Amino acid sequence: METRFLETFVLVARLGSMAEASRRLGITAATIAQRIDALEREIGSPLILRAGRTVRPTDAGYTILQRADSILRECADLKTLAAMDTVKGEFRLGAISTALTGILPNAMVGLSAQFPEIEPYVVPGTSKALYEMLLREELDAIVIVQPPFDLPKTCLWRPLRADPLIVIAPRGIRIKTPDRLLASEPLIRYDRSHWGGQLADLYLRSRSIKPRDRFELDALDAIAVLVDRGLGVSILPDWAPPWPEGLKLQKIAVDAPNLVRWVGVLWQRSTRRIRLIEALLMSLNVGRLA
Repeated sequence: METRFLETFVLVARLGSMAEASRRLGITAATIAQRIDALEREIGSPLILRAGRTVRPTDAGYTILQRADSILRECADLKTLAAMDTVKGEFRLGAISTALTGILPNAMVGLSAQFPEIEPYVVPGTSKALYEMLLREELDAIVIVQPPFDLPKTCLWRPLRADPLIVIAPRGIRIKTPDRLLASEPLIRYDRSHWGGQLADLYLRSRSIKPRDRFELDALDAIAVLVDRGLGVSILPDWAPPWPEGLKLQKIAVDAPNLVRWVGVLWQRSTRRIRLIEALLMSLNVGRLA
């Protein structure tokens, strides 16, 4: 079976559109249709139902779709095993939003230049969601916030940077101590379901601060924009730049050296893509595994 045809079917089925799949893959709609037809002939059953401009899988298509990811993954593993002495192959990397903009871009440039045969595929998500995907072996490595629990011995962790907690406030607000700001001004919370948000909440509770909650968001850049607009103050990790442009904020350090958001790389010891992870660590300037 030609894996490109299976990958094309999966994309078409999930997008519900051959035209959109054509745009994503950079090939013509006719080529998309030819790949689907060839796969249907090989399988011996129709896989796609066409209804105007939209498509959906047949019953047989749904059945194959449920197994397709594992099949494609196993094929990628075979390529990796066949190239154990070289650094090449598919590399599925998960990353939180601040790592996508502040940590990975330069690393991706270095990775592409030094190891052009690596095929990275980056999946965005929250630390918790990406961690669960790693444990299910859906990702090879993840760049996330250090989990607030002991990691299993099957995983390895390499820290990249420490983000201390800071209070941000509109530039025009009268300067107070961070605790007084948090107690007196409306608070725009960093989502407490996020591990970084839990650190901020721990600081508030450790100082017995009962804030006046106004909003609770899971996007750090959106919180910064709302603070800039004068809607309140916030306590959050001082994440890697870039921050949104044009903001007029005060950043005020808090005295909490033990409450730091560590961001790093996590992977499973048993991964078959250890050479690819080693290449990533080199591109991140954190050295080799040994």
